[in-house]
Parts: sequence; C-alpha cells; structure tokens
Amino acid sequence: MQKKLHIKKGDTVIVNAGNYKGQQGKVLEVIRKTERAIVEGVNMIKKHTKPNAANPQGGIVEKEAPIHVSNLMLKDPKSGKATRIGRKLDEKGKLVRYSKKSGEEIK
Repeated sequence: MQKKLHIKKGDTVIVNAGNYKGQQGKVLEVIRKTERAIVEGVNMIKKHTKPNAANPQGGIVEKEAPIHVSNLMLKDPKSGKATRIGRKLDEKGKLVRYSKKSGEEIK
C-alpha cells in the first residue's frame, strides 16, 4: 500500500531544501509510488528530444523533474509561509487538512 502524502495536485508549496530552496510553485503532479512531486518552475532539467508529432523540430526542451516530497512544505493560506499540516474531522464528519501554523483549513 502506498503512503498518504501531505501534498496534493494543485497545492502551492515551498521548497525547503536543495538547489531550489525558498522557491515556490504549484504542484502539477504527485507520484505516490516514489513519493515525489512535479512542481511548476522548480527542478528544471534540459531534455534532448527527437522530432515527434508534438515537437516536430526536436532539440533541447526544458521541463520540470520530480522532487522528493520531504523537500516540500505547504504554503500557509493566511501568512504565506511554509507550514506543516494536520488532519481533523470537520462538522460534517469529513477528514480535512489544516495548517498547523494558523489552524486554518486547507481547501
């Protein structure tokens, strides 16, 4: 069984370790099998591609590479700083994520 991760697709995250420390971006994809995520504009690599239907010219394409989720923290909706997250039941009995820093619910 795969581990439940603290980030989801569409979240705004802040990188807290590595070459891109301090940068923030939107999560484009979460790869649960390897516990990695692809973040918009973070961990850019140059990939050499052959000509194909999508890219008829071919050449060198810059794209985002996956980054480990342990190097990412969710951006707090209130303060805009990095925060840890918790899970709690709301009034309807549904499990929701909340910011440990401000206590605010994360949509």
